[in-house]
Amino acid sequence: MAELTALHTLTAQMKREGIRRLLVLSGEEGWCFDHALKLRDALPGDWLWISPQPDAENHCSPSALQTLLGREFRHAVFDARHGFDAAAFAALSGTLKAGSWLVLLLPVWEEWENQPDADSLRWSDCPDPIATPHFVQHLKRVLTADNDAILWRQNQPFSLAHFTPRTDWHPATGAPQPEQQQLLQQLLTMPPGVAAVTAARGRGKSALAGQLISRIAGSAIVTAPAKAATDVLAQFAGEKFRFIAPDALLASDEQADWLVVDEAAAIPAPLLHQLVSRFPRTLLTTTVQGYEGTGRGFLLKFCARFPHLHRFELQQPIRWAQGCPLEKMVSEALVFDDENFTHTPQGNIVISAFEQTLWRSEPETPLKVYQLLSGAHYRTSPLDLRRMMDAPGQHFLQAAGETRLPERCGWWMRGDYLNNSVRRYGQVFVARGVIWWPSRWRRTVAIHWQRHCVDGGSAG
Repeated sequence: MAELTALHTLTAQMKREGIRRLLVLSGEEGWCFDHALKLRDALPGDWLWISPQPDAENHCSPSALQTLLGREFRHAVFDARHGFDAAAFAALSGTLKAGSWLVLLLPVWEEWENQPDADSLRWSDCPDPIATPHFVQHLKRVLTADNDAILWRQNQPFSLAHFTPRTDWHPATGAPQPEQQQLLQQLLTMPPGVAAVTAARGRGKSALAGQLISRIAGSAIVTAPAKAATDVLAQFAGEKFRFIAPDALLASDEQADWLVVDEAAAIPAPLLHQLVSRFPRTLLTTTVQGYEGTGRGFLLKFCARFPHLHRFELQQPIRWAQGCPLEKMVSEALVFDDENFTHTPQGNIVISAFEQTLWRSEPETPLKVYQLLSGAHYRTSPLDLRRMMDAPGQHFLQAAGETRLPERCGWWMRGDYLNNSVRRYGQVFVARGVIWWPSRWRRTVAIHWQRHCVDGGSAG
C-alpha cells in the first residue's frame, strides 16, 4: 500500500526529529482492526495494544495501564471504538518513545457522538452506557484543528500532508542533562527535610530520582503506586535500588537516609504523610498534569504541610523533543493546562448559570471553569472532565469580574460521590469536608485565591 510506504518514511523522519504523532483510524470495527494490523506489520515496534478485549498480541486493558507507567514503548494502539478511557489514553501517550505513533481507533466519524460510550458507566451515575456528544465534539474540534494529527477515515481518500522537517533531535545519553544536574547538586546538599519535583511527562523525574540514589552516601528506599512503574528509576539507581510498596513500608520498621516516592500524587495523602514523617529526607516526584493527580494541587494542598519544602520543577523534555505534536494534542484534548492564576481579578463579579450545551456554542467558558476547578483540586482527572461534559444532572455557576474570566465556580451534580467544597486561600487548598445535599447532590466549589484575599469570600 502506498499509504504504508509514506507512513514508513514519515516515521523515520519523526525518529530523527524526536517527536511522536497521533494517527486516527475512524470507521467500522473490522476496517479499523485490519488497518491497525497492517500498520503494526509495516512499522517495527512494540505495538502495545490497549483495549477492553484481548484482540491482539501485547494486549493491556485500560484499567491495567497504570501498572505500565514508567516503562517505554515504540508505537501503540488505543481502541476507543466502544468507549474512551481518557485517563488511560493520556497515560499511554506518556509511555511512547520518540518516533512513535499512537494509533487511535474510533467509530464511524459521523456516528461517533450518538454512540453509547461504555466508559460512561464509571462516571455518569447511569445504569447503562450513555452517548457523550459534548466530549466527542470537543475531541473532534481538537483533532481537525491539529495539523500534525493524521485522520484516516473509512471511505475517504487517505491524505498525508507534507511536514516541514524539524531540527534533528539528540537523545539523552544517560548522563544527567543540565537541568537535572543542577537539581542533583541541590538535592545532594539538602539539609533534612522534604523536596518535591514536579514536571510533565517525559522530563526525566524518575531518572533524576534514580541518579540521586546512585550518588548519595547513605541508603534509600523507593516506594510508588506500582513497582512495575519504577523501571526507569531502578535503571538509574543501579545496585542501590530498593523498593517497598507503600502499605508494606508503613507496616514495617524499615529505616533509610532517604525516602523516594515516585508519582507521589497517586498515593493517598494520609498514607503518604505517615511515610514522610518517618524519614530524615524525602524526595517526592509527581506529574504536574492530569492522570495521576494534579501536581499543582498536590504541591499546594499536601505539601503545604511542610513549611520549608524544597520545590523544584523540570521543564525540558528528555524522552522526546520540545514541541512534540502528540504531547500538545493530548494536553489540548484533555485540558491539562489548568488555571495558573496569573490574572488578578478586577471589579465587581457577576454570577451566571450555564448548562452543558455551552460546550457546543461557547466552549471557551466551560473550558475556563474546568481549568479553575483543575487548579483548585488535588486529584482532578480526565474522568472529571468527562463527567462535567456529559453526565446527566449537572448544574454550573460561575462568577466573573471585568476580565470575564471565571474567578469562582460551583458545580452541582447528582450521584453517590464524595462532596468536596474546596477553596484556595493564598497558596493553600482547604478541604471543607463532606456535605450531603438532599437528593444525593454533590457540590464542588473553587475560588480564585486573589479574589478570596480581596473580598474575604467563603467557599461555603
